[in-house]
Amino acid sequence: MAGNSQQYTDMVLGYLQQGWAQAQEWLLSPAAWSQFALLVAAWLLALVISRRATAALERLLTPPEGQDGVVARVRRFVLIFLPLMLPLLAYGFTAIGEQITRSLFGSGAVIAFGKRVFLFLAAWALVNRIIREPFLKLLGKYVLIPAMALHALGLLDPLVAHLSATVIQIGNISFSVMALVRGVIAGSLLFWLGRWSNEQSASYITRREELRPATRQLAVKAVEVLIYGTAFLLLMSIMGIDLSALAILGGAIGVGLGFGLQKIASNYISGIILLLEGQATVGDYVELDGGEAGTIIKMTARATILETFDGRWIVVPNEDFITTRVVNYSDAGAAHRYEAPFSVSYETDINKVPAIVEAAVAKHPAVLEKPFPPDCELRGFGESGVDFAVEFWVNGIDDGENRFTSDVLFLIWNALKDNGIRIPYPHRVVELRNAAEKPAG
Repeated sequence: MAGNSQQYTDMVLGYLQQGWAQAQEWLLSPAAWSQFALLVAAWLLALVISRRATAALERLLTPPEGQDGVVARVRRFVLIFLPLMLPLLAYGFTAIGEQITRSLFGSGAVIAFGKRVFLFLAAWALVNRIIREPFLKLLGKYVLIPAMALHALGLLDPLVAHLSATVIQIGNISFSVMALVRGVIAGSLLFWLGRWSNEQSASYITRREELRPATRQLAVKAVEVLIYGTAFLLLMSIMGIDLSALAILGGAIGVGLGFGLQKIASNYISGIILLLEGQATVGDYVELDGGEAGTIIKMTARATILETFDGRWIVVPNEDFITTRVVNYSDAGAAHRYEAPFSVSYETDINKVPAIVEAAVAKHPAVLEKPFPPDCELRGFGESGVDFAVEFWVNGIDDGENRFTSDVLFLIWNALKDNGIRIPYPHRVVELRNAAEKPAG
């Protein structure tokens, strides 16, 4: 460890000595002074042109207030990059001056250094004035700007060569430290881009109302697998990892973890089957054999999330939708039948009750005439009164926002009261006995 530290210290000192010698040579060389003059001239010319061009482009590209179409968004996007104009113009003018300098003096080291400095300034402007996304800003601050600073000083290529020569060996897989660094950076960018692309594609597919909800969910999952699968393969290629060796390692790991991941695989495949068949989808109200009931608000790769009417979320594994009985109450808005029980006094002419109650229930705006109108039936003779029940059909579930049975019972109460029909309450006969008998004298 001490030997490596001394090696790196000697290398840094060597680069510092080389830089000091280069600076002394530039300070004493007329050709170097002429190149410094060209750099200053290129910067001043770029400054003048960029100020005028920026003002003109802002007037030309700024869309009218209130416009939010595709063209307006593109124009606003282009305006974001105007801060890059100054360093890039200076870089372009310096490149022209470099050709002149090399033809006159046969040297262009100073002006080449200036070009790299202008690229560093462009990277600094990109990170600090243009990028707003937190992850990309963090990556630019700690990766792009340091890399461009090393490039400006001429140290990037030696560092890359040193990291490329340092090899890490893991079993049959070998890769350099540079490949690892390149993989971390590229992987971060690829998976950020994958996440962004997945969000955009999911948003676009979800807005396609002409597709069935199950089809939309399946398309979202397929695009997600495609995006992240492509990102993974690209990352392996960028890192220079042999995919055949990775396949052998992955097979060994798969055998070891296979038994533990059986449930996850089963739930994932069950989710795909659910999306393909469309028997249950987002927005449906379902009830499972285990007693779980609620509205499907989200279907993930592993589980389906139900929301009950009291606001609780129930996470149900997708496998349960395949292996158990599921009652779907929301299949294409199909009507459902409910009944409201009630009783009337034995003094009532029960022949009049069905017509009165059916007419009252039919006034409810949610009660349907088809497939059947309200039907009042005699159910039995109870202890305190005659038992009836009215059957009615509605679209929707009798819970949450919809309280059909409650509304119907109100209608029955008012209709019976208006017609002088009494609703009985329980009657009990209490017999009192003198349990204490006098003993015989």
